[in-house]
Amino acid sequence: MTVSKFRELDATVRLLCLNQFGINAGFFMLMPFLAAYLSGGIGLVAGLVGLLLGVRNFSQQGLFFAGGALADRFGYKPMILAGCALRTVGFGVLGFTDSLPGLVLGMVATGAAGALFNPAVRAYIAAQAGDKRVEAFAVFNVFYQAGILAGPLIGLALSGVDFSVTCFTAAAIFAALTLAQARLLPKRHGENSDRPSMVDSWRTVARNRGFLLFSVVMAATYVLNFQTYLALPLLLNQHTTPAAASLTTTVVFAIAGILTITAQVRVTAWCKNRWGPSGSLCLGVIVMGAAFLPVAAVLAWRPDAGVVIAAVVVCGTILATGTMITYPFEMDTIVTLAREQHVASHYGVFQTVAGIAVAAGNLAVGAGLDATGVGPWSTLPWAGLALAGFGCALGLRAIAIRGATSVAQPVNA
Repeated sequence: MTVSKFRELDATVRLLCLNQFGINAGFFMLMPFLAAYLSGGIGLVAGLVGLLLGVRNFSQQGLFFAGGALADRFGYKPMILAGCALRTVGFGVLGFTDSLPGLVLGMVATGAAGALFNPAVRAYIAAQAGDKRVEAFAVFNVFYQAGILAGPLIGLALSGVDFSVTCFTAAAIFAALTLAQARLLPKRHGENSDRPSMVDSWRTVARNRGFLLFSVVMAATYVLNFQTYLALPLLLNQHTTPAAASLTTTVVFAIAGILTITAQVRVTAWCKNRWGPSGSLCLGVIVMGAAFLPVAAVLAWRPDAGVVIAAVVVCGTILATGTMITYPFEMDTIVTLAREQHVASHYGVFQTVAGIAVAAGNLAVGAGLDATGVGPWSTLPWAGLALAGFGCALGLRAIAIRGATSVAQPVNA
């Protein structure tokens, strides 16, 4: 079904899906191993490693709003090319240098690159897919997850050689993507025929109260989804051996990727027919919140390592299912709320809001995990995450009832 849906899409959308697979494969073949290289290969202390990774994350999340406005101003294709080219430079720098200034430069380049091409790619797909936006984003997510799944496998295969080889291989992938997009990707602006200034785009977004409310409510789902990188690994480290924790985390990511690749298109079609956009968003968020209930339940009974591992795998699987349900309708709703104007700017601001929420939410989750430890209160942070998901669903329902958004009836791009 995924293959048939892919063939039904516009040729440009198909190219952007393939491009995203390459972007994620090139990125994730390097990033999961970067912290180990910085600490073990170069010998940086943990504080500097954390600082460098934080610089990379901030350079991307903190600049999404600018990348979106630039895409609306100069066009989607130039920003996609600029982002891929900049990431080529960034990974190349990381392969050449072990000095702190050089590493900072490489981190900033790789992060800012994502801020340039991410909003542009999504806005381009939304504009090009027409009345098949939901289906297009479902297929897009399949390629997105396939890249995440393939990248670490490539990186693992290269782990036996010098890490710089991995950096240069990733740089080569992005260089190839840059050349391919330059040759094959048509130029495209948003539906607004003029080229708005960045200030005009930001002003338009700031006045869109329905969109801003939706962004704030949906930001909670990004906090929930990020716990596969934070809370779940920390829980495994508390209750199992390092080897078991690492293996279980790998299994969780593999299940999420395989589930999305094999079921995304069917699940999206079923949800669209059964629940509609608004109902599907609420359903997906409820499922994401419910994912944390198994962990909260088992921690109330002082479980052994095997039970914790099982609970984490169940949690990760349910969380991936909720994300799979939500993603296509979330992307489509942003376009609807943007009224097809300044779409890349709306995507950029949405991702910036999500990034801020993840940073703040992770601080809260980390503090909660530290405060409760492994004692009788350790179930509370997990129950809190579940409640956050359910609260998000109530927020989405309230928005739809008030009519602050038009999520129930998407507008064709």
